[in-house]
Amino acid sequence: MPKPYDHPDTRWLGAVMHVAFFLLLGGALARFLLRHPGEPRTPWILALSLALAVLHLLGPVLSGPEPSSGPALPPARRRLAWLGPVVVVWMVLVVLAPSFAWCAVPLFYTGLRTLPARAALVLVTVLTAFVVAAQLRLAGSFDPNLLLAPPAVAALATAVFLHTERQAARQRALIDDLIRTRRELAASERRAGTLAERQRLSMEIHDSLAQGLSSQRMLLQAAERVWESDQDKARTHVRGAATVAEHNLAEARRFVHDLAPADLARGGGLEAALRALAARESGDHLTVRVHVDDGARVPALPDRVQSALLRIAQGALSNVREHAGASTAVLSLTLLDDEVVLDVTDDGHGFDPAEPSGAPAGLRGHGLPAMQARLRQLGGTLTVESAPGEGTALSAAVPLDPPRTDPPAPADPQEAPR
Repeated sequence: MPKPYDHPDTRWLGAVMHVAFFLLLGGALARFLLRHPGEPRTPWILALSLALAVLHLLGPVLSGPEPSSGPALPPARRRLAWLGPVVVVWMVLVVLAPSFAWCAVPLFYTGLRTLPARAALVLVTVLTAFVVAAQLRLAGSFDPNLLLAPPAVAALATAVFLHTERQAARQRALIDDLIRTRRELAASERRAGTLAERQRLSMEIHDSLAQGLSSQRMLLQAAERVWESDQDKARTHVRGAATVAEHNLAEARRFVHDLAPADLARGGGLEAALRALAARESGDHLTVRVHVDDGARVPALPDRVQSALLRIAQGALSNVREHAGASTAVLSLTLLDDEVVLDVTDDGHGFDPAEPSGAPAGLRGHGLPAMQARLRQLGGTLTVESAPGEGTALSAAVPLDPPRTDPPAPADPQEAPR
């Protein structure tokens, strides 16, 4: 399992280990110079101490990104190539001057963070053996405490480090699982919304176009059977087929219009499309007004966002006209710093949101779920507020920077309220 050597949460540990290493190295060098001045090994001690300090300073550089040119080893191999000389130079220093033994403590953690678990345990064992030997040399006589204390401390530190690392690995795995589960759940919800929309469209086609075509076929077949014997009756059947065809043509045009927002295709953006929609929906019994925030640069909105908000407005106004019993409805478009919000309010009967059976048919049927599915594809949310006798307020909010991982939305299906 690769070590999270450069993980942001562990960089502070590397900084602490570097500071501790240089403090121990400086203390050991000062102790040697104070107690053994002018000895023949002094130049070697100074040179090896300087080399060890330089090698330790190179650690973060060798652990960083690969160079942009020239042959480069992977970061793990570069760290191993760096750790080997550091340990060798330290061992030579301990042989020459046992006071450098305690520099092994930061090297314990460096090895545990760099090497696989088994190799790190071998390195810790070797370093501990050198520490024990160095302490016994400094003591000048056998001391059971010096023989047992360093291995005990090394074992305790190693166990704590490995346990902490395993806990961190489990937490990272759990977080990855949660993120993956959330993505799978979001994908499932999008698929469910797509399937629901397909079912709605198939029902729409079946209940309008298919039924009409079937009626035409039956009428024309009936006219053909009586054409020779009763032409008046045959003409009646033909006129009936023509009437059904005319109605079917109107249904087909409405159906195609719902799938392709012609109001947006005319130009002017979402504001112009909303005003055209309000003009069509206004009549003797319902007045629809449009309010657009002065800062709402609606033509600059993405096409998917404009299309979705227009379809939601169409569905909401259709429900107001057919079920709410309202005299006035208002479409309000507001552009905030991070999202665009469409509010549809009316002064109709209203309903109690806590009682789904009391909601208008357009909200109890396919209308509201389809609006929610459309907004989920854009990372948006839908909120419905109402109370009996106080009208209804529907608010659709879409972020201006929707998630990029979502699959493309279906070809702009229109929700016809039920």
